[in-house]
Amino acid sequence: MSYSSRMLRRSDSILLLGAVLAIVAVGVALVLQHAFGIEPCAWCTFQRLLFLIFAAFAAIGWLARRSRGALLAASSLATVAALGGLWAALHQQFVAAQSLSCAFTFADRALMKLRLDETLPWLFEATASCRDANAPLLGVPFALWSAALFVVLALLAARALLAARGAPENPA
Repeated sequence: MSYSSRMLRRSDSILLLGAVLAIVAVGVALVLQHAFGIEPCAWCTFQRLLFLIFAAFAAIGWLARRSRGALLAASSLATVAALGGLWAALHQQFVAAQSLSCAFTFADRALMKLRLDETLPWLFEATASCRDANAPLLGVPFALWSAALFVVLALLAARALLAARGAPENPA
């Protein structure tokens, strides 16, 4: 196997790992919500959306692993989605969780505009305030757990992007 093939293969493996981690994060959030009654706020559900967007771009990159251009585009978009998720998680922790309500914030308006809260309420309906939803899990607020995972996802996507950039266009 040539060096360029190994570089592209490493990129797509990293993206597949990132996609799985992002989907597992949403799965854990749904189990905590529906089995344990830990209700999400608008910023929580917005982060679910960003995890799923990351997973979609990472999966596209994995599926299009033979095309360096598609891998570069998917890795770039996955990195942007992860950085957006990091911003959302930090905003929830340091801004939204300090207010009494997070209704009609950017996250709430975006989900309503996309009608995700109506079409998939079990996944995207916000039923708690940001202050209440940011309860600690193992002593760490939910938003910080989410932020940490978004950092990991951003690093994975950036690593895949760098590996794909280093590979030639037509690997042997």
